[in-house]
Amino acid sequence: MGVWGDLDMNDFLLEVNYYAMMNQHLAALTQKLAAQLSQNELKICTAESCTGGLIAKTCTDLAGSSDWFDRGLVTYSNQAKVELLGVSAETLQHHGAVSQQTVREMVQGAHSRSAVDVAIAVTGIAGPGGGSTEKPVGLVWFGFAVGADIRCEQQLFSGNRDQIRMQSTAYALSRIIDLLDTWEP
Repeated sequence: MGVWGDLDMNDFLLEVNYYAMMNQHLAALTQKLAAQLSQNELKICTAESCTGGLIAKTCTDLAGSSDWFDRGLVTYSNQAKVELLGVSAETLQHHGAVSQQTVREMVQGAHSRSAVDVAIAVTGIAGPGGGSTEKPVGLVWFGFAVGADIRCEQQLFSGNRDQIRMQSTAYALSRIIDLLDTWEP
């Protein structure tokens, strides 16, 4: 095993390049989101499970984010989803943490428990374990609240744990930007 673990030098450089490009992409998305929220005097909050706070971290990497970023909740456990977001224990029992029903309750809870106009919720299976035939590794559910409008969407990503989390963050930021583009207060 070399300095780069199981990777040879070329694979290592490809992986470093992937992360550098993703970080640049996330920074550009965050700048666009910040401009939209600031221009419309809106604030956002996040409720994150599989991303572990990466969306909030990405948002707050931008200086001045306190003008438009209210809070980020990492609700990794089912108990945290119940206590902090008001997700029903029955929903979790019947549908599981990675489901449309759960992400809907997560985004509703984040939206209603904070003084924001915009909320993002995410729950999924980043791997490498934890997947099943019905819910494979890479399955991620997203909830978006813009004003009174709530939307839930699922995506299936591939890659390692970090890549799935970064792709989820990029998707969440891209989608909320798209939704804000068409939103009329």
